[in-house]
Amino acid sequence: MAAGRGVIMITPTGGTNIASVESIRALFPALERHEGGCPVAYFDGPGGTQVPRPVVEAISDYLYHHNSNTHWGYATSNETDATIRNGRAALADLLNASPSEIVFGPNMTTLTFHLSRALGRVFGPGDEILVTELDHHANIDPWRALAKDRGIMVHSVKMLRETGQLDWNDLEAKISRRTRLVAIGVASNALGTINDVHRAGEIAHNAGALLFADGVHSTPHLPTDVKAWDCDFLACSAYKFYGPHMGVLYGREGLLESIDFPKLLPAPNKAPERAETGTQNHEGIAGAAAAVDFLASLAGGPSRRAKLSAALAGLEARGHSLTTQMWDGLSNIPGVKLFGPSPAEPRTPTVSFIVHGVPAADVSAHLAKRGVFVSHGNFYAATVVERLGYASEGVARAGCACYTTSDEVNRLIEGVREIARPCARR
Repeated sequence: MAAGRGVIMITPTGGTNIASVESIRALFPALERHEGGCPVAYFDGPGGTQVPRPVVEAISDYLYHHNSNTHWGYATSNETDATIRNGRAALADLLNASPSEIVFGPNMTTLTFHLSRALGRVFGPGDEILVTELDHHANIDPWRALAKDRGIMVHSVKMLRETGQLDWNDLEAKISRRTRLVAIGVASNALGTINDVHRAGEIAHNAGALLFADGVHSTPHLPTDVKAWDCDFLACSAYKFYGPHMGVLYGREGLLESIDFPKLLPAPNKAPERAETGTQNHEGIAGAAAAVDFLASLAGGPSRRAKLSAALAGLEARGHSLTTQMWDGLSNIPGVKLFGPSPAEPRTPTVSFIVHGVPAADVSAHLAKRGVFVSHGNFYAATVVERLGYASEGVARAGCACYTTSDEVNRLIEGVREIARPCARR
């Protein structure tokens, strides 16, 4: 299958360095949906974004014309091998890695459990792992499992409840020469907080520990650079950046070659395949590569990596503007409480909030009647929501994506204002 097949190039307009939101929206059939007589505004991107036509076309093209297993001597098998090579190259460009450092799997959680079991073969009693209260439990519980399986001590770095930011003093106090790994999220999927991963890496490496970064929430919103961040591992999910449901793990090549991954004896023993189990989701890999190419098509540059960096920097700036609008609008509504850092601090365009006196599920249901889709609950960031004091009822969460408009943000604000108005009268 030819690399980049089915990708529609978008020409930036209006003197900006990134495609207009109108040209982006034209590629998403989901945006044609109406609920309650209104076009749907999807603010559920932190739980999974909508998918553009080029990605679906790449998946269907693979299944219709190239479907085969790998490493055999006929055309469709060779084309499947090329699909996988193209997928590794695309994801390597997205993360600033090498193709041999890209591992595919069913989802980030499964890949993280797989890595934790492999590392657990050389970790043991007396060793320590640091996780954080800010993280999705996919970056907490796979490491906690080693406490049960291997007798390892797992310590949790505190979140500053008032700001939704990491307590760096607590991290530095808890790391020691016994620490084998620090697991940290690049950004919180519940609060939008962006962590200084490079700083965490310096702290970890100075103590002789590895750094595992969860890039699931951050990858759609800001440029990822595993080299600049000095990550040993980073995991992300294609369905959070406009692709299919599958996971991606970056690992330093030397580490992927040396770790004793659980594997079948006849399976390849060379990185990155040695870290993969079973037959891969080939159509998903085709779709993930197309999602990367879609992002790259949003900006210009001399290479795919350069285009991706420009596009994601542009989306980050656009997301900041939408976040500021959302934050200011919601914070001016009596009875509404917002969580996490303000737009003046590093954050993604994801805002969690509550309406006093209204369960988060009811907030979500009311907004859905207006065609505004927001998620509610704890989003598997259960410790975050528990620390905020809403473990049982959860919070509402609205996230902006590449297709979000200022008008949609206004619809969200007005919908929340309707919900809060009766409560303000009580």
